[in-house]
Amino acid sequence: MAQVIALCRSLRSENEQLREQLTVAENDRNRLAERMAAASVRLEQLAAQLPEGNS
Repeated sequence: MAQVIALCRSLRSENEQLREQLTVAENDRNRLAERMAAASVRLEQLAAQLPEGNS
């Protein structure tokens, strides 16, 4: 019975650690998505300033 209790505690601890890692990963993903959106806007602005080619 003690082994079952110890295993349960260990799994709960691991689960908490995984939840924390998931939160960090989600925050990183959101931050990177914001940076990509900002870079996209900057590229569109730069592209709009390029002279149009005469073909």
